[in-house]
Amino acid sequence: MNTPRKAGARTGRAPGLTELAAERASGALLCDAGTVYLQGGQVVHAESPVSPGIEVLLTAGGRLTADSWREAMGRAGPAGGVGRFLVDSGRLSGAELEICHLGALFDAAYFALGHGSGPRGFQRGAAHWLGPVRPVAAATVERETRRRGELLAALWPYPRVDTEPVVRRRPDGRAPAVTPRQRAVLALADGVRTPARIAGELGRPAFHTLIDIRRLAAGGHIATPRSTGPAAPPSRPGVPGHPALPARSGARPPLPPGRGPTAAGFTDPDIDLLRRLRDALEATL
Repeated sequence: MNTPRKAGARTGRAPGLTELAAERASGALLCDAGTVYLQGGQVVHAESPVSPGIEVLLTAGGRLTADSWREAMGRAGPAGGVGRFLVDSGRLSGAELEICHLGALFDAAYFALGHGSGPRGFQRGAAHWLGPVRPVAAATVERETRRRGELLAALWPYPRVDTEPVVRRRPDGRAPAVTPRQRAVLALADGVRTPARIAGELGRPAFHTLIDIRRLAAGGHIATPRSTGPAAPPSRPGVPGHPALPARSGARPPLPPGRGPTAAGFTDPDIDLLRRLRDALEATL
């Protein structure tokens, strides 16, 4: 269902989103971690295996039943008009579809265009089964992708928490209280589920789940994975969520006292020590 309907392919070097937008191209930009669909140079949809699709967001949220979604796909999917069918049949209002569509688009685009992902090819003329809903300028999508990467880095600059299985830990007494949304994430933090799997099971956008996970890691509720060797440089400078490392190699999360390189696979920053240092600095101001 996530495979674009092919209408020819482009050979040679894979173009980037900016180049395709300047050409006013229509088709599917295939990336390492997803697909971005364009029409006349504007982004009309995006998908990523990391990000729950619009069908998951609509059905998990209770707005559509699974039967209603299957009917829409069966009747309008082959013609690429599922979105229009849902509105015309009264199952969704135009505003509801647009809001959910934009949420799914920006969520998947973050992983397809950033997060270490690069273009692999472009299928000219390929269209998505949802059909056009609200086209978005390519520059807007790229800007939002960068903003999201910067936000995650500001919350907790250890991107491995985005992809490793989520391990719950017992925080100290001064850890911030968790919100109901974060509590739902913690309930699935079993050391096996990854953030992407948790997002899918909760029916939430993957990026929103990463925000919760980084905040929980910063507060000591979730373990921060440590590098087992020198950190590799990012595949492209400035990739959202993977800022370039300083010249010194082997960067890794701070180790608590008494834990060295032979510690188990996860380690946690000494949150209590950081808070005491902060309080001492504030007392001198």
